[in-house]
Amino acid sequence: MKHYSVMLNEAIDGLNIKSDGIYVDATLGYGGHSSEILKRLKTGHLYSFDQDEEAISDSKKRLSEIGDNFTIIYSNFVNMKEKLQELGIEKVDGILFDLGLSSPQIDNVNRGFTFMNDAPLDMRMDSSSSVDAKKIVNTYSVEELTNIFYLYGEEKMSRVIAKKIVSERLNKTIETTKELVKIIESAVGAKYFNKSHPERQIFQAIRIEVNGELTVLKSVLPDAIDLLNKEGRMSVITFHSLEDRIVKQLFKKMSEVDDLVKGLPVIPDEYLPSIKLINKKPILPSENELKENSRSRSAKLRIIERI
Repeated sequence: MKHYSVMLNEAIDGLNIKSDGIYVDATLGYGGHSSEILKRLKTGHLYSFDQDEEAISDSKKRLSEIGDNFTIIYSNFVNMKEKLQELGIEKVDGILFDLGLSSPQIDNVNRGFTFMNDAPLDMRMDSSSSVDAKKIVNTYSVEELTNIFYLYGEEKMSRVIAKKIVSERLNKTIETTKELVKIIESAVGAKYFNKSHPERQIFQAIRIEVNGELTVLKSVLPDAIDLLNKEGRMSVITFHSLEDRIVKQLFKKMSEVDDLVKGLPVIPDEYLPSIKLINKKPILPSENELKENSRSRSAKLRIIERI
């Protein structure tokens, strides 16, 4: 399956791109969003981050056909501020985050991101990382597994599934996605399994844990806002409620006057909002997009501007 960039036009239009501006694609992937940003730049420059070597190689070719005013940075976007400063970039005009997996990552059987194919338990976005899904499934305690399944998967049968995994791995190491799916089904029973599909939640939870996704997101968003020039924009596309909640809460907090000083005749600068919401409610994929790409079903786009 080719890569489909979710809410491509909405996210790029939301950045209000200036042809001479400096832009960051925090999640290069297979270059869909980066390509559109680059097409709109004349004397400006694009910095794109990724930690997936396969995606970087693919995107480099794609972007080179458009222009040479781009730099790809092989790093997790959590290091955005530091990596840009190393290149002498203190401020930028726009930043885009697309927090979803790209279709080639999902469809590459060897990456083990999906429960739809039998594959080694991996789920690493950065293949050089020492923690993969197999390690988590085979070494985490019942308590640790229960916590990640409940917090990151919001799965109500978390403890039952965690206990079953721990008992099964005493017999043999759990190696593949299909083995894990069978264990989940035997833990919860066929009726619950077929109705609620807990494997979706469990795989999501393990992937978030493997890649430290929520911790990284909480850490990078304030840095990213700090990097924006006045009137600089940020577009963030999330794919599940946990990500969206983090983005929504931070944007709300930073776009309102601090409660401590509300009502004062003069409000000190440090308590004034640093951003404004461009859309009060998240932008959702169009009917057309949902027909073309069912994977965009859960996507939400939020856009802010630095003030």
